[in-house]
Amino acid sequence: MASMPRSGRSTPLRDSHDSEKMEATGIWDALEWTIEPVSRSVPRSPSNLNLVCLLEAEQVQVEGYGVVLINTDEAGTLIVTNFRLLFLSEGTRNVIALGTIAFATIEKFNKIVVKNQSTPRQSDKTPSRRLLQVIGKDMRIIVFGFRPKTRQRHAVFDALLQCTKPASLWELYAFVSGPSKFSNTNPKVRLLNEYFRLLGKSSRASMSMVEDGSFTLSNDLWRISSVNSTYSLCQSYPFALIVPKSITDEEVLLASSFRARCRLPVVTWCHPRTGAVLARSSQPLVGIMMNMRSNTDEKLVAALCSHLAGTSGKRRKLYIADARPRKNALANGAMGGGSESSSNYFQSEIVFFGIDNIHAMRDSFGRLRDYLDTHGTASSDGMSSFLRHGGWTWGGGNLSSMSASVSTLGDSGWLIHVQSVLAGSAWIAARVALESASVLVHCSDGWDRTTQLVSLAILLLDPYYRTLNGFQALIEKDWLAFGHPFADRVGMPTITGSGNIPSELPRQSSTGNIQSSPNRQSSGSFTSQAPTSHAQTSNNYSPIFVQWVDCVSQLMRMYPFAFEFSSAFLVDLLDCVLSCRFGNFFCNSEKEREQCGVPEACGCIWAYLADMRSLDGSSHVHYNYFYDPLKHDGPLLPPAAALAPTLWPQFHLRWACPSEAQAGELESQFRKMDVKFSELQKAKEVAERKAKEITTLMETLSADLRYEKQVSSSAMKLVKRANKESEAMKRAIQSLGCKVHFSSSGDCTVDIESSAIAAPQKLVCSSKREADGTLQNDEKSDLSVSITVVADDVDGSNPIGRVCETLCPLRMRDGGCRWPDAGCAQLGSQFVGLKANFEAFDQLSIYDGYFQPK
Repeated sequence: MASMPRSGRSTPLRDSHDSEKMEATGIWDALEWTIEPVSRSVPRSPSNLNLVCLLEAEQVQVEGYGVVLINTDEAGTLIVTNFRLLFLSEGTRNVIALGTIAFATIEKFNKIVVKNQSTPRQSDKTPSRRLLQVIGKDMRIIVFGFRPKTRQRHAVFDALLQCTKPASLWELYAFVSGPSKFSNTNPKVRLLNEYFRLLGKSSRASMSMVEDGSFTLSNDLWRISSVNSTYSLCQSYPFALIVPKSITDEEVLLASSFRARCRLPVVTWCHPRTGAVLARSSQPLVGIMMNMRSNTDEKLVAALCSHLAGTSGKRRKLYIADARPRKNALANGAMGGGSESSSNYFQSEIVFFGIDNIHAMRDSFGRLRDYLDTHGTASSDGMSSFLRHGGWTWGGGNLSSMSASVSTLGDSGWLIHVQSVLAGSAWIAARVALESASVLVHCSDGWDRTTQLVSLAILLLDPYYRTLNGFQALIEKDWLAFGHPFADRVGMPTITGSGNIPSELPRQSSTGNIQSSPNRQSSGSFTSQAPTSHAQTSNNYSPIFVQWVDCVSQLMRMYPFAFEFSSAFLVDLLDCVLSCRFGNFFCNSEKEREQCGVPEACGCIWAYLADMRSLDGSSHVHYNYFYDPLKHDGPLLPPAAALAPTLWPQFHLRWACPSEAQAGELESQFRKMDVKFSELQKAKEVAERKAKEITTLMETLSADLRYEKQVSSSAMKLVKRANKESEAMKRAIQSLGCKVHFSSSGDCTVDIESSAIAAPQKLVCSSKREADGTLQNDEKSDLSVSITVVADDVDGSNPIGRVCETLCPLRMRDGGCRWPDAGCAQLGSQFVGLKANFEAFDQLSIYDGYFQPK
């Protein structure tokens, strides 16, 4: 994050409750605030604001106002909750990620006072700078600046002391929040399912199997033993162990006493076709003279060398890989430990990898963190960064070209250690894949370097573990079940109830990194108010798991198509582990987690990560877009030349140099392109769907139009027929001596001109039509016409007869009618009906012989 110009800039900081203001020049050497009366500046009780950024069961403990994040010159509110330090921006109240850190992620914190050197123009009473330095286990160093003449820094510091050193394990946030929606399934069931997969069994594990001990399945070579079901054999091993089928449980018990902490050789992975295995253990107790032996241990190790497939009795070779430097192994002999002798173990060869111990890794990690903080764009001192003054970044800005052989990153040695772990893992994988040999791996206790080497070698050998589900199973099996001491290495309370999270983990370079800045020494003196209280060798904190994940990221860089998960997934996984938000990585062993009831009382990290992925499906950032399972469906065997590690930008540089962390990341660019392509694909689908709807609508309208044309054509024909029939009716009536007058309403008036009727009479004639406008026709399609006679002077005695005599020439003299079916023949009717075939009528004369009397 690029810094704004630091000279001549004033930044007003407003208190959200009483509108107190302070001003800061932005320059470290001239960082001054307006002095407020102490009575108005003491820390307030929590405001209990309904902050949307708070997690479930997260509660505010202390709030500090007008705090400056020195790394980026941002002003805001610093909040201490029961889970983390939360830094909110002054105006927007948005969470500032750099200044927000979980308590468990804090390695140590210090109160720092920087006194200014007075000048002739300055008063001798210039207040000193009140700073709080927070050093994280995730590669960041944060410095907060507080207003003088207040007790805000003191309140925040005391809250940190209380929250980062809980009295017992059960005071951690994970127990307070509970499992919530991220409930955990029993890890023992998951371990058994993985064992069944390794042995080629299709069975599914259940809690009933765990309880009744019915999980002891086997194949031709290996079996699952329940000898440690109560952890009486080894407290740091899982409840179920895979051992050679030829070794009895009694022999397993005898062999365990010859290994440190009873961590005897057991199988952790077996090749499904060749029968080669990877086994793990701790160092043998050979004594200072290196002459102690155990027949059962030698028999157990020899049983790992099963017969080679396709050979007549030829047994495979065994490599015993000791992760330590040879001199360290010899030094451990003084304490009863040591290493094996190849003459005592059948067809074996001893190899030393020379990987340093946990203390060397911790110191190296600290030096790397200091170096990156010094050279980053968001350095904790606010001004010593080379990049802030136009300098070049490390490696000339091309991170991919930098390796351990080119640069040691300020003599940190971190990349050299990573290279050692990678080289050892690749060597083990090559022996199993190319020679079908079995390999037994151990270090001193068999839970740090051993776990790193074994799990990386399995990752290289088996494509299943390069998927998300397989990677979870690998961590649960080789890191959690086999007792990597996460409580000691990450730094959290143990099951005994005594917290071992020190407020001051010793690392002289991190404590003195502000003092070492030449720019700072010229302007004032540096004083640390929290002296170191622990020696370097008195604690067991070490970033062993972080280093292993770093190695995984190096393999992902070398084989971008081989892994289903992405680098973003590894970063989120580390953040969850270091924050202790979930219980999966609590305690030092499976036994301790079971005693604490962790699986039932705390949330599950795997359920949380799976829930994150469920929101976006396969487009989530946890998925590797380049993943091609068919491209690397076998073991990965990197050549030695490819094992030159580089910085892991997404983790190492995300705080010190955020722009470098994302620059040149091919996966990120591809992801953006893929998201844009998905958006365009969705827009295309919407457009196609709308076009289909419009096409369907046009077809419907076209069909309706054709129907309307048909109806219109039929109506026109009916109109023409009606007009023709009307003309015929008119002529027929006129031929009877009547005048017909048609009105616009469809009615017609008939004037009767006959001497038989004294007065003119009017008949109203209306043709009957159906409701649809068509004329009513009989079965022969004859037109029916009803003529209503309206007369001014009509004799009421026989009106029908007189009308018929006048109008109808068909009436016979005897009163009958030549058309007996006509409607007018029905006496008593008020209508005189006339029914005729007008087309025939039109062709006859009224006086034709057709009407002559018989």
